[in-house]
Formats: sequence, structure tokens, C-alpha cells
Amino acid sequence: MRSSNPVFSRRGFSRDNGGYAGFDAQHPQAGTNPYATNPYATDPATGMPQAPARTNAMTMDDVVSRTAMTLGTLIVTATLSWVLLPVDPANLKTSYAIGIGAALVAFVFAMIQSFKQKAAPGLILAYAAFEGVFLGVISAATSTYFGAGVVIQAVLGTMCVFAAVLFSYKMGWIRVTRRFYGFVMAAALGFILLMLANTLFAVFGGGDGLGFRSGGLGLLFGAIGVILGACFLALDFKQVEDGVTYGAPREEAWLAAFGLTMTLVWIYIEMLRIFQILSGDD
Repeated sequence: MRSSNPVFSRRGFSRDNGGYAGFDAQHPQAGTNPYATNPYATDPATGMPQAPARTNAMTMDDVVSRTAMTLGTLIVTATLSWVLLPVDPANLKTSYAIGIGAALVAFVFAMIQSFKQKAAPGLILAYAAFEGVFLGVISAATSTYFGAGVVIQAVLGTMCVFAAVLFSYKMGWIRVTRRFYGFVMAAALGFILLMLANTLFAVFGGGDGLGFRSGGLGLLFGAIGVILGACFLALDFKQVEDGVTYGAPREEAWLAAFGLTMTLVWIYIEMLRIFQILSGDD
């Protein structure tokens, strides 16, 4: 992975030789940056656009509107799956099977989009729709067995993390550097491998596996997951900011929305796990 989300490894959303997580069009050796040689990139000597700005350049409004569409699709399908697939002992296996199947389909769509050279809005919205079905099922299960308050707490927690990271980033308290990027990627890889090992032990050995998702260790690793999600958001904000600054094509706003949605889903799932454990300990 070259970024916090695989979609950002495309085109300008990648690290260049002289920069740290963005386009770096002003660096004298930015030859690997596709935007550095485009007519709408800035001139290294003057800092001014090399040519009049194109009308199809990505803006922050584009990112916000596309992100609203992907999140809106996710929320709608999550709500529908919650209502239409109630989780109770009579249909528990069926609901879980549908949720897991939706998660696998969403993963396939995400991988297809990640390896495409251009954004495919249909694929991105399909990913959001199926991811919403999965989240709706696990949220309904959480509400049934732990109480609806746990889901509300997870949603509010996710919103608070997003707001806190955005505010900290805009205030300059978070600086996305090469060292920051490298640390986050290494930590994320280790975290994913540990969770994968825990899942395999749980599937083949039964119980809670290695115990990384329950009890005190579950709280610790849940907190680590949220912190990593917050770091991903910082990387996302930096790359979106660079895309807007250096005139990325408007279609890249779909990739930005895709990446932000993936990160928010990550944070929500970790928040849900934390509040599940806290509720179960009461």
C-alpha cells in the first residue's frame, strides 16, 4: 500500500521522490508526479499556474458532495438491512450470512476500484451499498444483544474522531510527513496481521482466538484501531488538500470520497467493538 487507502495510490494521490504524501508539483525533481507536467500545475519558479485553470479541476465542494453521496448510500442500505434483516435467534444465521456475503462483495468492488486507473462512480457507490448492508447487520446484532445505545455511542464516537482530526489538521497540530506516513503504514500492517491471526485462531480453535478482540486486550487493540483510523484520516486530508491545491481532475473527487468512506467504516467498526466490550463488562 502506498497510502492510507489503496485508491490514493493512483495518479497524484501518491508519494513522490521529493514530497511526503501529496503531489509536490513544486519540487524540482517531481518528474514522477503526473500533475507536475500538466498545464494546470504550478510553475516551480513563480508558483503561479502554468496555464489558466481548467474548469474540470477538483474542488473541495466536489469532494464533500461525492463523500455525502457515498456515505448517504451506505447509511440508506445500512438502515434498510437493519429493518429488513432483524437479528434474532430465529434468523440469526441467515442475517449473518447475508451480512458476511455483503462484506465480501464490498471488498471485491473495493479491490476492483483500487486497481482501476480512473474512478468508477458506479463501483464506488456499489461498494458503499454493500458495505452498508454489512454494517446494518452487525449494528442490528449489536443493538439486539448489547442495546441500541452502543450503536449510538459508536456513531457519535466516529463523528467526534472525524471532527477532532479535521480540526487538528486545519490547526496544523498534525503534520503529515514521510516519517508519519511510514510509521502509520507499518503500524497498520502489524495491526491487520494480528487481527487476521486472531480471526484464524477463533475460526479453527473456537472461542475468542488469541483474545485480541475481547476483554482488556480487546479494549487496547480497539483503541489502537481507532488511533490508526485517525491517522488514516490525517493522511486522507493531506492528500485531498494536495489534490485540490494542484488541480487534480474532478473525477478524482470520487476517489477521495471512496478513501474517506473506507476510513470512516474502519473507525466505526473499531468504535463498535470498544463499546460492545464496555457494555458487556457492566
